[in-house]
This record gives sequence, C-alpha cells and structure tokens, in this order.
Amino acid sequence: MPHPHNKKIQSFWLITGIIFIAFNLRPAITSVGPVISSIRAELHMSNGAAGFLTALPLLSFAVLSPLAPKLGQRLGNERTLWLGLVILLIGVLTRSTGYTAALFFGTALIGVGIAIGNVLLPSLIKHKYPEKPGIMISLYTTSMNIFAALASGVSVPLATQMNGGWKQAFLLWGGLALLALLIWIPQLRHRDTANQTMKLQSSSIWASKMAWYVTIFMGLQSFLFYSSIAWFPEILRSHGIDTATAGWMVSLMQFASLPSTFLTPVLADRVKQQRGIVAALASVYLIGLCGLLAGGSHTLLAIWMIIIGIGQGSSISLALTLIGLRSENAQQAAALSGMSQSFGYLLAAVGPIFVGYLFDQTHSWTMPIVLLIAALIVMGAAGQGAGRDRYIFQSEKQRNSA
Repeated sequence: MPHPHNKKIQSFWLITGIIFIAFNLRPAITSVGPVISSIRAELHMSNGAAGFLTALPLLSFAVLSPLAPKLGQRLGNERTLWLGLVILLIGVLTRSTGYTAALFFGTALIGVGIAIGNVLLPSLIKHKYPEKPGIMISLYTTSMNIFAALASGVSVPLATQMNGGWKQAFLLWGGLALLALLIWIPQLRHRDTANQTMKLQSSSIWASKMAWYVTIFMGLQSFLFYSSIAWFPEILRSHGIDTATAGWMVSLMQFASLPSTFLTPVLADRVKQQRGIVAALASVYLIGLCGLLAGGSHTLLAIWMIIIGIGQGSSISLALTLIGLRSENAQQAAALSGMSQSFGYLLAAVGPIFVGYLFDQTHSWTMPIVLLIAALIVMGAAGQGAGRDRYIFQSEKQRNSA
C-alpha cells in the first residue's frame, strides 16, 4: 500500500498534470481568430478559406474522437494523453513556419493532439474521481478557459510587437505544450486500466436517445463557441472597433465565462435534473446574441460580450459534465465522450465555414448572427433532453426489465 505522503505527491502531480493539459486544449485555436485578418491578407485567403482554417481542428476532432478511446484502451489513458501533447507540439512548430501548406497541416495536427485530450480527460476524471467528478470538471474547464481567454487577448499585441508577426506569436504556445509534456511524465509510470476491465460495444451507444441528446448539445455549444472565436473579432470590427480592442473584447468574453464555467458543474452535480440549468444558460446566451445583433456603443457591445461569455462558459462546462452524469462508469464515459465529440465537432466544424460563407454572400453579419441564434435554440431543446435524470442505457434497461 502506498505511503500516505506518496499518495499526496501522486495526487498533486496528477491534478497539476490535468490542469496543464487543460491549459493546452484551446490557446492554439483561440489565438487564430484575432489575427485572422493578418493571415488572410498575408496569404491572400478568402473568408471561406479562413473559415476552413478555423474549422480544421474541429474536423480533426470529429475524425479522431471515436479512435481516442480505443487508443486509450491499447496504450493506457496516461500514455495516450502524453502522445496527444507530442502531436500538439509538432503541430504548433509546423504551423509557425508560415508557409500556407504548413499552416493548414500544422493546424490539422493541432486538432489531432487536442482531440485526444478532449476525449480522454473526462474519462480519466470519471475513473480517478468517481465520487467528485463535478469539482474536477470545474477545475479542468476553468483552466481550459483561462488560457483560451488569454490567447485571444494577447495574440494581436504579440503579433504586432514580434518581428515574426503572427507566426512567432503562434510559436509561443509550443512552450506551454512542452511544459505540460514534462509535468505529465510521472503519469507514464501508471496505466489507467479502467477501459480494459469492461468492454463496451461501440455500436450500442449510437442507438441511445440520451447519448444523442448529449451529442447534439455538445455539438451546438461547440458550433457557437468556435464560430464566435473565429468571427466575433471581425463582427466587432464592423462596428468600428480596432483589431487589438476587438481581440481584447473576445478575451473579455472568455474571462467573463470563468465564474459560470467553474460553478455550473458543481451545481449540476448537486441536482438530479439539469434542465433548469439549461433553460437559464440558454436564456442568458440568447440575450447576449440578440444584443450583438442589435449593436450599440462600444460599451454596450462589451456588455453583450460579457453576457455571451456567461452563457458560453455554462454551456461548455455543462456539456462536459453531462458526459459523466449520464454515464454509469468510466467505460461509458469514454464511449459517450468519443461519440459526442466526434459527431458533435463535425457539426461544430460547419460553423466557422458557414458563417464565413454567409458573410461572403450577404456582405453583412446579420444572417450569420441569426444562424447562431437558431443554433442556440436547438441546443436548448437538446439540453432539455440531456438534462433528464437518466443514464445513457437506462431506458433500454427499463424496457428489457418490463
């Protein structure tokens, strides 16, 4: 039996490692939106091509998410997460060379690396902390959003002050990935064998109505998040805000999301049904998007961004919390995480591309924002289904026992 002191040290490094992996799951993506106009001008991209660039990590998520649980079963979750960080680091280095082909290829690799963390961290948390997943999901999602916000805010100042421009600014996030790699090394001695103890038929989860509710909720909150990260800077610029300020306002939106990001999983863990939480966050989100559609002064726009951030923070943390709450064990959590982040991110990938396409066709941001409002309404409806007090296979069990 491990000495209590050793257990505390192991727990410290595990929690620290989870936090630092979470730090890496958004900056390489959220740092792109504020400087997309510079990238587009330098590489002569259309809005559609720029939208595809921002959607590329999501396509990687969609392709890799179903494979990540299987890779975790084969190598162990700890080793697979470390491999994901290696791939992420290679992607950051490749993208920072500045060549068009390398920009797209490196971005795809970044998506692969992040996909592994996205899928396996909720499963790891469910296995390591079965009695208190809510607080750990809070810690994980809050850590993720802190650096997502930071990346949005510092991208333009870094790109402006550095000789290498946006290329050198992107390169800095490789240092964060390297640091996480080093911190996660102690976990390589362990192997999370939870996924080996029980085999779950991968096809069965796709027949679960509850799993589909969670997947649609996950997909549409991602649709909204990544569309906003990609295009809100441009929308704000259309209201007369300069590039640097627009970047900081998107950063403000993400910092405003932190309290709701942390509190929502804790609250969701304490109530049997989460439908009331879904209704509240969707209402707040809707107010913010309608305000952005109406426009206003710079101060008013900042207020709308804060309100959107509150709804956004709640939705992303609740989506991840639902993976654990609707699963009876870590195996189901891994399968549900893979499904929701595969189909879900495939749906999300359409967002930045279609928003860019709508703007190219209409030369106005009205229809793109209306599209986001429509997606929010459907997300709220799916959340009402996902918020019921049931496991993903419970209805099937009830029918079999009837």
